Amino acid sequence: MKKLFGPKVQKMIGLDIGTRFIKAVILEKSGEQYNLQAYACEPIQGNAFAERDIKDFEAVSHALKKVKLSLKNKNKLVAIAVSGSTVLNKIVYMDPGQTDHELESQIELEADSLIPYPLNEVYIDFEEISDSQTTNNKVEVLLSAVHKELVDRRITLLGEVGYEAKIVDVESYALGAAVASFYPQEEDETVCCINIGASHLQMCAVKNGRVIYTKDHNFGMDALIQDLSMLYSQERSQIEQQLTDGTLPDTWKQDAYPMFLANLQQNINRALQVYSSASGAARPSSLLICGGAGHLTSLPEDLTADLGIEVTSFNPFTDMTLAENLNRGDLEHISGQLIIAAGLASRSFKPWHI
Repeated sequence: MKKLFGPKVQKMIGLDIGTRFIKAVILEKSGEQYNLQAYACEPIQGNAFAERDIKDFEAVSHALKKVKLSLKNKNKLVAIAVSGSTVLNKIVYMDPGQTDHELESQIELEADSLIPYPLNEVYIDFEEISDSQTTNNKVEVLLSAVHKELVDRRITLLGEVGYEAKIVDVESYALGAAVASFYPQEEDETVCCINIGASHLQMCAVKNGRVIYTKDHNFGMDALIQDLSMLYSQERSQIEQQLTDGTLPDTWKQDAYPMFLANLQQNINRALQVYSSASGAARPSSLLICGGAGHLTSLPEDLTADLGIEVTSFNPFTDMTLAENLNRGDLEHISGQLIIAAGLASRSFKPWHI
């Protein structure tokens, strides 16, 4: 079994390879205080991905090189994450008191019934979470499996630019790591967060520093970008840049935003319903949002009114100190897009498996 999801002992760059942008974060930690040393966010030209699989290596490699140049950091160790239909997360129940080696042997014996893919095509890892609340005399073990090609292609690209992947995480768990590390929580409080990506809404729920629920839903910023691109007859890269810079024509808020907001509200409602149904939890009274929609300043207020719950933008850097060469105002513009990269960077300081 290849330990791609292994525990962390060395400091790493958090590197989020998205379908539209590559984001990177470098953190330092002194006591309980985090310091942001560097960050980068570079667009990937064209349509470089099919679903979550890389199809244009040159475009992704070019963006990676720009990220590395922007960071100006000699560290070659990175933590990356994967997501998509070939990534499996599953809770299984095992006998308590087993060593990692014994658990590994048991999982390998039962893997055919646990994993719906040929075992020679996937990487597998696991983490014992806690005593089961529903199954007597068993412990809950989080089992993760990912198609090898999804990982190997990223590792090959990283090697070509001089990086080495020490951790391969799951994106929804990296999101949870960011919430657990950088958002203040009360004991036994459940915090729900939705990351609005290019094509997916990634939802996670975190309680007492542990991810207790994750699920991806098919909707994202692409819906808005495509509408604006057609509306103004411009390339999507131009629209994305103008949206980030706030330089779109003033009419976009009347022409395209209402439809996007309505669809986003509908998909968030669906995500919350699925969460409540799967977990047995009540509908949350508050929600964090982040991702590519983070620079839409009115979005939290608009969603609060539409959803009937308090919606807040999640900025993981609020309580961090910044390196002298960084400007907090510049960071604010893209902080929402750096969440997963920040969660990955936090793996340098916590012995999480996943």
